[in-house]
Amino acid sequence: MFQAIWIVIAGVVIGVLARLIVRGRQDIPVWLTVVIGIVGALVGNLIASAIGVRHTGGIDWIRHVLQVGVAVGLVLVVAPLWAARGSGSSHHHNDRHHTAGRL
Repeated sequence: MFQAIWIVIAGVVIGVLARLIVRGRQDIPVWLTVVIGIVGALVGNLIASAIGVRHTGGIDWIRHVLQVGVAVGLVLVVAPLWAARGSGSSHHHNDRHHTAGRL
């Protein structure tokens, strides 16, 4: 139970840091920020383990930088996709005659 709470807390912190680093406005919901932070933490841990810096003496700064870096990349990819998702749905309802090539 406590591990799940720490995962969510880490997701909030890492996700918020990533959104602060990325310039401009990201119109993504809070829950998606947390998910991005959690995924960033997990992937950052995997990368840190792969390069042998997951556990170091003191604070694991390299691991944390990797976690936030992955989350920044995810914000850069997910935010435009999320914004396009919202604007694309209204377009489909108004344009009934031109359906060639759409899935």
